Amino acid sequence: MRLHPTKRWTRLSHHDFMILERIKTPGIAHVAYLIGNEGQAAVVDPRRDVNEYVTLARKHKLTIKYSIETHRQEDFVMGSAELASQCGAKIVNGRHKGFGHGDIRLDDGEGFEVAQGIRIVALHTPGHTPESMCYAVYLEDAPDHAWAVFTGDTLFIGEAGRTDLTDPSQTAEHAGQLYDAVHAKLLPLGDQAILLPAHGSGSVCGGNIAERDDSTIGLERQYNPVFVRSREAFVQGKLDERIPRPPYFRHMEQVNSKGGMGPLTSSSAVRVLQPKDFQAESRRGVVFDLRRPEAFAGGHVPGSYSIWSDGLPVFAGWVAEAGTSIYLVLDDADEALDDAVKALGRVGFDHVEGVLAGSFEGWRDHGLPMAGVGTVEPGRIEVDPAQRDLRVIDVRDDGEFETEGHIPGASHLYVGYVERELDRLQPSFDSEAAVVVTCAVGHRASLAASMLLRRGARDVRNLLGGMEAWKKMERRVDVGASEQSVTTPDVEGPRQ
Repeated sequence: MRLHPTKRWTRLSHHDFMILERIKTPGIAHVAYLIGNEGQAAVVDPRRDVNEYVTLARKHKLTIKYSIETHRQEDFVMGSAELASQCGAKIVNGRHKGFGHGDIRLDDGEGFEVAQGIRIVALHTPGHTPESMCYAVYLEDAPDHAWAVFTGDTLFIGEAGRTDLTDPSQTAEHAGQLYDAVHAKLLPLGDQAILLPAHGSGSVCGGNIAERDDSTIGLERQYNPVFVRSREAFVQGKLDERIPRPPYFRHMEQVNSKGGMGPLTSSSAVRVLQPKDFQAESRRGVVFDLRRPEAFAGGHVPGSYSIWSDGLPVFAGWVAEAGTSIYLVLDDADEALDDAVKALGRVGFDHVEGVLAGSFEGWRDHGLPMAGVGTVEPGRIEVDPAQRDLRVIDVRDDGEFETEGHIPGASHLYVGYVERELDRLQPSFDSEAAVVVTCAVGHRASLAASMLLRRGARDVRNLLGGMEAWKKMERRVDVGASEQSVTTPDVEGPRQ
């Protein structure tokens, strides 16, 4: 077998090779797969913009016959309906009502041949979501031994899927279901089975997903919590997880239940707006400034959100709602606009109405109002909170703050909750006080700083370099929770 960074080949017989392509979606760490042989293929867990899959299939002289769904995705718009429209692909999923439309509905243990010599068998593995399915892959060379398994969000490399999404109050029950399903359905596939999950490191659909692409059931048995912990310890571990749930997940569930949203809007439809027109029109929606934190700090459109490009698909859904008109400030619209429109469209934001002509320099040169964020380096912050003349707010997630160490005396509020939960901070937020915002290196802190400015803060500073720079300077850190922390609130309610 020859292994490649993005694809895997294996011989089925003396004259043909099966192909498996891994297709990643930047920003949300989503992974889809193209699997096929002898002119026929399936795509597993496609995203909304399907052109990359179609192009790959054409390259390998394959026709996409099936679109296989492991579950109703929460973090992106699914592309099964679009593949059906473009290629005539049949949609394959399980019989649970949690799925939307399916042309082929498989019961637990049922299977069929997706291409010559390639058979999949459906395995119902509830826990991450009630409808979650995995699909074991069997090849004609060894029909009694699974070659691989598409695990969706049930089992990741180094981690199991989170179990709080459908209903936080049933996290423990769902964790037990997932544990039982993995041990009953996936473990018996054998150590040789290759693991093919729907997300990689950086996804909010799981906790500590490993930063690599390849694994097997046998390797996971050595260190994955779902295998090395007892059922009781695994359930407790899931109860202890506090992973933020972006509010746009609820919209994704509704969209995907109805079959998606159709093709992406083209970036060519986005108008280039001169600064004064941008100023007037952007009042109808929100402005996302995609420049680096340092540039945003130096000057930006008042009221705009600072969201770096790679963070756009995750954090846009924290500050905007479906249907919101979005206006963009980019360093280079010619190079960055298409990627920004795709990133937003993949998470259900189609209303990108305009981009600022000439970037922020055009705004500045027209003499329009400007806002700024202060910056500060670690060496200028007193370690002792009692000697400090400013307040430090750490906007990383709960796990980062408590286990990786934080600045002594820092308050803690995850970036996604800054606007909504700011009033819960203790001591209460004072808009007149000087505030330093920190995260890992400065990107989330820049977003939080823009949120604080929108809430009326007068003196906000970004700790550029964040906790990475703080630690490299060997400054003191504290671990554990803080009395000034607002832990991840449970505000979303059960899945619909």
